[in-house]
Amino acid sequence: MTPFDRVKKLADKQKITIVELEEKVGFSRNSLYSWKKNNPSSEKLEKVADFFGVSTDYLLGREKPQIVEDDKLKVIASHIDDDVTEDDMEEILNFIEFIKSKNK
Repeated sequence: MTPFDRVKKLADKQKITIVELEEKVGFSRNSLYSWKKNNPSSEKLEKVADFFGVSTDYLLGREKPQIVEDDKLKVIASHIDDDVTEDDMEEILNFIEFIKSKNK
């Protein structure tokens, strides 16, 4: 996966186009598409990483993205059944608090 592929994936997740991203970070049109074949400059890489809140190492494929706390909590919340018992809900809330405390 190229740096462009990772940027495209992040842009899709935020529901913005590559062209919109280029405008937001002050790049010329089609400059991100060049990342398909050429390595980006460190300055441009940093701007995109800062925009998405990821590391430059992630964009270069050197590390996995960090799942932010909000994403973890959304995943947990989306899996809570409508018929959850009070005891189960207490366990879930305790687990959420545990996750929050680990990330501080």
